[in-house]
Amino acid sequence: MHIKNILPVILLATILSCNSNSDHVTNTIDYSNHLTTKIDSSELFVDVEFWTDKIEAAPNQFPYYVSRSGAYTGVFSKTGNIDYLIKAEKDLIAANEATNYKKASILRSLAANYISQHRFKEALELLKKAEANGEKLNNTKKMLFDVHLELGNYIYAETYLKDLKNKSSFDYLIRLSKWEDHNGNLDKAIENMEKAMAIAESSKIKSLRQWSYTNIADFYGHAGAIDKSYNYFLKALELDPDDAYAKKGIAWIVYSHENNPEEALNILNHVTTYYTAPDYDLLKAEIAEFQNNETLKSNAIQNYQQALNNKHYGDMYNGYNVSLYTDELLKPEIALEIAKIEVENRPTPQSYDLLAWSYFKQGNVEKANQIIEEYVDGKTFEPAVLYHVAEIYKAAGKTEKIEPLKEELIASLYELGPLMKTKIKQL
Repeated sequence: MHIKNILPVILLATILSCNSNSDHVTNTIDYSNHLTTKIDSSELFVDVEFWTDKIEAAPNQFPYYVSRSGAYTGVFSKTGNIDYLIKAEKDLIAANEATNYKKASILRSLAANYISQHRFKEALELLKKAEANGEKLNNTKKMLFDVHLELGNYIYAETYLKDLKNKSSFDYLIRLSKWEDHNGNLDKAIENMEKAMAIAESSKIKSLRQWSYTNIADFYGHAGAIDKSYNYFLKALELDPDDAYAKKGIAWIVYSHENNPEEALNILNHVTTYYTAPDYDLLKAEIAEFQNNETLKSNAIQNYQQALNNKHYGDMYNGYNVSLYTDELLKPEIALEIAKIEVENRPTPQSYDLLAWSYFKQGNVEKANQIIEEYVDGKTFEPAVLYHVAEIYKAAGKTEKIEPLKEELIASLYELGPLMKTKIKQL
């Protein structure tokens, strides 16, 4: 995220040396009652069982498959268990086959499933069919914006966004917010997300409010408004005490802003009793490294790798895997192969950064620099990417380009995490 002009330049020199605890924003009393929640598995599968009974009684009724896919997706959202996203996919394929891929709403549902799996090109093909169908065209156009943005097709994304323009629409405003963020305009991104949140709150629709609170919390964090970020994660937990993402957000504040790794791990250890997304183990590994706890770090990385043995994850964790093989396991040749796949799947500046970083870690500075200059520099404002750019430019002897990047990175330290402090100092 681009945060130029959000934090005054005068703060940049002091952020590296400040004591994060001097600006304490969290209080365990605020969220401790949410750390005892347990998912009721019997309740979780009520809808799945209901629609399974319907399908068994009338297997030719394709709407039942669509409904069960929604129930499976709900289980995936609550548990992070990838197997249920795949079960949802199978039901949606069955429904699409029953309708000869000619019902736009079911095409969109399968496309949404593929987006969750990071199968963006396949999602795009389905959405093109839905667009040609013409049924509820605006719903298709919204998703076409989403997919083109994910694929790095920014001209197409902007075209669909302009076509959807409606400043009183929640769906338009959240996409405009994503677009402004992509362009590095964090203040505009926040402004539009705040407008969308106001619409969600007036609608009283729980899912919209929930989504708005966690997303605005992320944006406030990127902008350095940690207290606001924390408060909106708490709001999300008030609506859903099982919201794993909100708890992870609070854990990050406790770790990165307040230098309290023990409490951060306490939160994450609770979350992973019921929510199984592999990246939570990588966050545990990072915090363990901060604590100099090599055993915990090694166990967390092993747990992550074990989870990824499930082939259903496909390419969902390519970005994480590149970072793991380059920075932890020191196997850049494996990282390079994964990065090439990610560029093929999703030719964005972020994917090209993974490719450049893999070459850099292999010692091929010239190739890394070439990729950075052609596909990355000036095209994304993600702090992790900017750090890679700075390191590659440093190795290439382009010292004049490092200082502006270093200022950006210093201002992004909360987002990058405390392990990056020394690395940024050494640029």
